[in-house]
Amino acid sequence: MWGAATSSHQVEGNNVNNDWWQWEQNGKVKERSGSACDHWNRYREDFRIAKSLNHNAHRFSLEWSRIEPHEGQFNDAAIIHYREVIESLRSLGLEPVVTLHHFTLPVWLSQKGGWLFEGAPDLFARYVRKVVEELGEHVRYWITLNEPVAYVFKGYLMGEWPPGEKSYEKTLKALSHLLKGHVLAYDSIKEVNRKLKRSSAQVGIAKHVLIFTPCSPKSWKDRLSVSLRNAMFNHLFIKALIRGRIFYPGLFRIRLPKAKTLDFIGLNYYTRDFVHNEGFQIPAIFGDICTLKHHRNVGKRNFLSWEIYPQGLYQLVKEFSQYKLPLLITENGVCIEHDAERFEFVKSHLIQLTRAMKEGAKVIGYLYWSLLDNYEWAEGYGPRFGLIEVDYETQSRKIRDSGKQFAEICRSGQISGEE
Repeated sequence: MWGAATSSHQVEGNNVNNDWWQWEQNGKVKERSGSACDHWNRYREDFRIAKSLNHNAHRFSLEWSRIEPHEGQFNDAAIIHYREVIESLRSLGLEPVVTLHHFTLPVWLSQKGGWLFEGAPDLFARYVRKVVEELGEHVRYWITLNEPVAYVFKGYLMGEWPPGEKSYEKTLKALSHLLKGHVLAYDSIKEVNRKLKRSSAQVGIAKHVLIFTPCSPKSWKDRLSVSLRNAMFNHLFIKALIRGRIFYPGLFRIRLPKAKTLDFIGLNYYTRDFVHNEGFQIPAIFGDICTLKHHRNVGKRNFLSWEIYPQGLYQLVKEFSQYKLPLLITENGVCIEHDAERFEFVKSHLIQLTRAMKEGAKVIGYLYWSLLDNYEWAEGYGPRFGLIEVDYETQSRKIRDSGKQFAEICRSGQISGEE
């Protein structure tokens, strides 16, 4: 699969019934999402452009707060809208890759405590069941959760995203509920498809992954912190789902059913961090991210000062191949001022992906982030990731040269003569 990705809150506009909208209205971020890209009304135009760029797949997310704006009350108009979205993709020959939770929650659930609420996993599963019953006929690929570890880190540990908590205990509780929510959602998707005698659905998650490098390669302490961060951030969630349990002495214990709960693994990869050990107490043992303190001049950087490190994609695809599941690159992209550097980013990462595949990695697709310039959460509208430039004043679209160059790769499946 070749294509790009979006998420509902970042492109649709006016998602007034979710916790992020409320967070924005309360002045927690520098810019409000407002109308975003007006993709709610312009999706057909956007998909036609994607088709013209030779995409054959598109990842997008459903907005839970539109589908269930009030607890237990499902909105038929929103369901019809998303059915038309899926049918529009299918009519153009684009495979829908549907994300069920991409950072936002209905306000009614956030008022109950969000993912800290004991009943949240069951409420998520109920929403998923409804969605799959109504929309699943033409969907093969489902992603239950987008970046669950990054989500709890930002919202429950750092307090930078809703709900604004700063608690290790609450972080771990939310993480355990997300794990349970995925398991229940996986079972619901499979059960509905069996009941309605549909072709087998493939269910995964989109896992945010980072390369961690020791600040000082000669320091065993820094190397230890890198190992711990890699285990916790990159692999904990996946291992819990595959093994059915996870246990870290002195930290937490999670037990899940020992049944299959993943059909593929989505990887969202952007950058690497340098890590410096600060001691042997939690959290110091996990190290300080010292990227911009000690390594500011290492490598090229994007608009957000993230290092552009294409070798990391090779390393992580090889690393995640240990799980013996198909891998889908669900996000990989760059916000950059000079568009020529955007295509160089794509090309350099695809060369590394090709390298991993030649060594046996099973990769089923590459989805660039993002199809459109969009609302980048707390960063607002400054970063521009899109293959398509969006004028937020007029909502006009303009295909960037990088989008056209990527289109040739999508058409030919070749990079500089390589297969």
